[in-house]
Amino acid sequence: MRIVFMGTPDFSVPVLESLVKGGHDVIGVVTQPDKPKGRGKAVLMTPVKEKALELKIPVYQPNKVREPEFMEELKKLNPDIIVVVAFGQLLPKDLLTLPHFGCVNIHASLLPKYRGAAPIQWAVIDGEKESGVTTMMMAEGLDTGDMLEKAVVPIDPEETGGSLHDKLSVLGADLILSTLQKMEEGTITPIPQTEENTCYAKMLKKSMGDIDWTMDAFSIERLIRGLNPWPSAYTRWNEKTLKLWKAQVIEEEYEGVCGEVVYTDKHTILVKTGKGTLSLKELQPEGKKRMEIAAFLRGYPVEVHTIFERSC
Repeated sequence: MRIVFMGTPDFSVPVLESLVKGGHDVIGVVTQPDKPKGRGKAVLMTPVKEKALELKIPVYQPNKVREPEFMEELKKLNPDIIVVVAFGQLLPKDLLTLPHFGCVNIHASLLPKYRGAAPIQWAVIDGEKESGVTTMMMAEGLDTGDMLEKAVVPIDPEETGGSLHDKLSVLGADLILSTLQKMEEGTITPIPQTEENTCYAKMLKKSMGDIDWTMDAFSIERLIRGLNPWPSAYTRWNEKTLKLWKAQVIEEEYEGVCGEVVYTDKHTILVKTGKGTLSLKELQPEGKKRMEIAAFLRGYPVEVHTIFERSC
């Protein structure tokens, strides 16, 4: 197939590589414009652009894909299909109907569950037992098009947003080859999405990581994992931000207020929550590196009755 690929972040890269290795003719790659990042505000290429240049594929970076100049370029490319993975822009109807086979999206959830911007992290935060990827025909609505194929993976007890991200990226790279082959053969049947069991995975914000210690221990532990590596979970301690990277639920109840350190020794910090107790396993003081709990306690003694507070 003659394919135009649209994608931007790391998640998209394995899919682009898979299309090329699978023998498809990727005639163009569309990605978001380069943007300044970091403290030095150096202008960086998107991960997809870096990979496309490495593969010697022409790169297009329109500010908006609906721009007439870009639409004309796309018509000249005359793709059989457009494959979209975490591109970052909504596609207009004229673009969706341009290729012979339409536009296919790889979405990082088992649709119709977790439509939206952050399905990977919300699956972990909500305590789902499994996740996966769905290939789907793109429609004008947000992740509402007909489903083509799904692939499922279990969510491990210690799964983080980052680890599930990497698993689903590879899973999507495999699934797209199966979907494209069946589309070419005419052996795939699109399945309309229903509105049953739908939920929207809203965009992540840094403020989500501000731990509310009145929540139960299981919910806080899942939040810590789901927001790892970004935007990360955190609390306020000694008037500074303390990031929490790993924790374990202790179902034993202690006396005290929510957010209070109820037990500590050289290898342990236990914090009371709204229900149950949280044992902190990996922390990061403001301006420092991540530390296992024993290393943290060697440099930062914490006393019983210390209170961890919300930042807001």
